[in-house]
Amino acid sequence: MSGTLRVLPLGGLGEIGKNMTVVEYDGAIVVVDTGLMFPTPEQLGIDLVLPDFSYLRERAGDIEAIVLTHGHEDHVGALPYVLREIGGAGYPPVFGGPLTVAMVRSKLDEHRLRDVPLQAVDAGERFDAGPFEVETIRLAHSIPDSRAVAMTCELGTTLVTGDYKFDQTPVDGPPADVSRLAELGRAGILLLCGDSTNADRPGFSPSEREVGPQLE
Repeated sequence: MSGTLRVLPLGGLGEIGKNMTVVEYDGAIVVVDTGLMFPTPEQLGIDLVLPDFSYLRERAGDIEAIVLTHGHEDHVGALPYVLREIGGAGYPPVFGGPLTVAMVRSKLDEHRLRDVPLQAVDAGERFDAGPFEVETIRLAHSIPDSRAVAMTCELGTTLVTGDYKFDQTPVDGPPADVSRLAELGRAGILLLCGDSTNADRPGFSPSEREVGPQLE
């Protein structure tokens, strides 16, 4: 084994919004999420806050894939702006769950970016991206079709969870694939990048199924 695995959070680390992580090995890059953040009250005249992805402008040709964990704006909202900046020599393929890809396709159409290769992948499906084998794993969140992303290179596996909680009765059906997470844990994880808002607070979050009856 040789080389160094680099993990660069371009946004989202220690903040809510602008989620964007670069995983790089052997000169190849996989980008997990391309989120934005909405302005705070003191940011007058600003519509959207984007992550600083200048690093990707210089490395556009090395991007093997963009993988999206779920369809919330803080994880996919910056995608049109990122693609416009890095797509000079052709767009990298964009992967995500079926709902996420459908939401992103509508967003790209609004920005007249219609030649982007979008690919919906089922949970558990694996695909190659340069030196990485990428697998998406079903998780639960407040939006259906949420996934963790496991990227395996010769050094080991990096797992980026995206937003998640362990909801046993999620609105979109099956709960998080805990058995697959356990298998990865037994095999050994090189790096775990977990993202669960308020996970450091005591107690638990109720199921999303409780929202509907309350609204009614």
